[in-house]
Formats: sequence, C-alpha cells, structure tokens
Amino acid sequence: QVQLVESGGGSVQAGGSLRLSCVVSGYTYSAYCMGWVRQVPGKEREGVAAIDNDGGNVKTSYADSVKGRFTISRDNAKNTLYLQMNSLKHEDTAMYYCAAVPDYPWLGGDCLIKIGEDNNYWGQGTQVTVSS
Repeated sequence: QVQLVESGGGSVQAGGSLRLSCVVSGYTYSAYCMGWVRQVPGKEREGVAAIDNDGGNVKTSYADSVKGRFTISRDNAKNTLYLQMNSLKHEDTAMYYCAAVPDYPWLGGDCLIKIGEDNNYWGQGTQVTVSS
C-alpha cells in the first residue's frame, strides 16, 4: 500500500523559508513521477514542483510562480521527497500535498500536470501560511 506522510508546514513571514518533507512507502520505482501540489480555496489545484525519471533521465519542473524560489529533491535512501521553499510570498499560502502518479513505469510526459490529477496517491497535506 502506498503511503505518503507529509510534514514541515507552518507559518512564516514573507521572505522566509520552509522545507516540506514527504516520507514515501510502497512506491519504489526506477521510473516515476512525483511532486508537490497546492490548493487554495477558490482556486484551481496547482502543480508546484515535480520530479520524474523516465528510466534514463531525471527531470525537475516547476510552476512559473515558484521558479527560482522552490527546489524539489528526492532522497532515495531515506524514501523522502522534499520541497525547499525560499523567498516565500503571501501568495504561496496554501495547503501543500505530496503526490505520486500511479503510472509505472513512468514513460515520460508532463509530470507537473500529472501530479495534479485526481487518480494519484496523496498525502494528508500540510498547511503553509505566509504572512506579510
């Protein structure tokens, strides 16, 4: 059974940093698509950052709104996905979810889009609140 357990959310002032963690179990594949999605009330669910491996190439991708500020990484030894969030803005306030796409092997594609779809594995979410 796939389980995603998130942590690291909290409240921070604008300009500050947070690092989100997602401990993953039951999802160990050489080819994968995983990432972070955020949800703001009244807005569409948004894929924030994604990391995928089509079996040969590792790629990261980011929403335009977070490029240059957020970094996604994966520690396979610790079975953990991370999202380093720097220079946080009020607009980053949202519930952040860890997501894993149940397409294996991952053959490539737009992982950033796929992580936002409904039929993924999801974590419980962790709230990020950025005050000005």
